[in-house]
Order: sequence, then C-alpha cells, then structure tokens
Amino acid sequence: MDHDRIPEIALDWHRAGRGAALATVTETWGSAPRPVGSQLAVSGAGEIMGSVSGGCVEGAVVAEALETLADGQPRHLSFGVSDDDAFAVGLACGGRISVLVEPVGGAIPEDLLADLVSARASRRALAYVTRPDGSGRRLTPGPGDPLAPAIAARMRADRSGMEEDGTFIAIHNPPLRLIVVGAVHIAQPLVAMARLCGYDPVLIDPRGSFGSAERFPGETIRDDWPDEAMAALAPDARTAVVTLTHDPKLDDPAIRAALASPCFYLGCLGSTRTHAKRLDRLRTAGVGDEAIARIHAPVGLDIGAKSPAEIAVSVLAQITQTLRRG
Repeated sequence: MDHDRIPEIALDWHRAGRGAALATVTETWGSAPRPVGSQLAVSGAGEIMGSVSGGCVEGAVVAEALETLADGQPRHLSFGVSDDDAFAVGLACGGRISVLVEPVGGAIPEDLLADLVSARASRRALAYVTRPDGSGRRLTPGPGDPLAPAIAARMRADRSGMEEDGTFIAIHNPPLRLIVVGAVHIAQPLVAMARLCGYDPVLIDPRGSFGSAERFPGETIRDDWPDEAMAALAPDARTAVVTLTHDPKLDDPAIRAALASPCFYLGCLGSTRTHAKRLDRLRTAGVGDEAIARIHAPVGLDIGAKSPAEIAVSVLAQITQTLRRG
C-alpha cells in the first residue's frame, strides 16, 4: 500500500522533476499520534503521502518541507500536540513530537535514497543513520558500523529512535512473513491473527481439499510440494515458519528447508513423542544438533491451549517472543 512506500514515492517524485522532501518522526513524548520512524513525503507542489502525526501538524510540516526544498537545508522541528487535537485523531491526551525534514537530492542524495529503495525491494534490512544537523548520514546493514550493537537491537525490536549521542537511527526492515505448512484447522485462526500482527502469511499444502479458497478466503495458498514451495519463497531473517500437517512427507522437507535458511523462527506441531521421532528422521538425514536446536516443538508457548484458536494464540505468542527477545 502507498503508506508503506514513502521512500519509493519520494524517489519517484524527485526523479520526475517534481521535487520531494522526506519528513521523519525522530522522537516522541507523551501520547504522540504516530510512532518514531513514521514518514511523510512532500512534493514540490505540496502533495503528500504518509503521515507524521495523524493530521495534527501535517500542515506545518508541509510548509517547512517546501522551505527546505527551496534552500536545500534539513530542518529538525518540534511540535506540541494539544489534547483537543489528539482527541480528534483518536488519542486520549496530547504529547510532543520531533520531525526531521530532509530534501531529496539535497540533504538526502538521490543515490542514497535509491540504494535504500533497492534494499527494500530485495528484502534487505538497512538502517538510515544521521544527525539532525545532517552530519554522519549513511546507510548500513549494521555489522561493522560504529553503532552496530544499537542498530542490531533496534532492528530486532523494529524500533527507530534517537541515541544518547544525538544520532538518529531509522530502521528499514523487510515486512514480516509467516509460512504455514499444512492448511489444517489451526491454520485458519493462525493466519488471520498473524495478518493482524503485521505478517504476510503464505499457506503451503498440496492437498486441494485442505488448501482451498473456501477455507482460507483471500489468503495466498501454494499447492506445490513444501520443498519446492520453500525454495520459491526463500525464507529470510524476517520469516517465521510453522509446520502443522503431522505428515512427515510434507513437514520434513519443509523443516529441512527452513533449517537451511536464516528464518528467525521454526515451530513444529506435534506431541513430545511425535517430535522425538521427527528428530530421529532429521538426524538420519544428516541434520546436525545445532540446527535441530532451532526447532520449537511442541510448537507454541505452554499456556494450556486447547482449541485451534487458543493454539494459534500460543504459536503467535512464541513467534513474537522469539522475534523481539531472541
């Protein structure tokens, strides 16, 4: 959706000769309408896409963006959001926000923004690092950077923010994905809950009676064999994988493919006895203990879940715990 493509839109506007500035929330206090890292693109004609405050201060930010397009200088702005304005956008009380406004082609070089857009298209995580005065601006994946530990922590938490030394780190993570092998009953509430939590779910099941559009309306369903589907989907570090079929012919190839990938989570449905047999098969297939230790099984947090929906809650809770806490 367009509100998720703010850097891309700003680059398109700039390359079309329309001018573009990017406004980014760098700090918030109190009940701020939008989180740190939220962005607004402004064209030279005053067109906007995105939001930094849900509507409270957009007009002032647009005016400043047009000024920065005129002189090429970044601006670091602070705004107070009144209780009345906050209530108008659905908040109980007001707060304050700081917004960094940068012109594309000026403070933000076109090639730097193009590199960011390219990384986003290829699902490569990057951090945009800068200071409000425009110094120290760079793109980095993290390793080898002077701020590598802070960047790694922020990438894991999906949390942009200001460091104590005044450096702003904007995190650009790929969207989260959930690959579910087995279009069984548990998968129905699981994919729905995952989508609410910001995941892009994909179902894999070659059995047509299970992976049907009637059972999973609007969901992406692959009917090829799990090893082929996993190869095509190429799980990365922003992907969780859950196997639910109980059928070794379907689960085991998907598990081996997941273990060969950098996916951040792999959970497998089944009892302790079922999992012990699974481990025997994996070891026979040459899978080492270090890889096997990545498997969460029986899948989900132990919350006493019974129904398919409750089991889905436990699975998604464990995925969230792994993503945020490691």
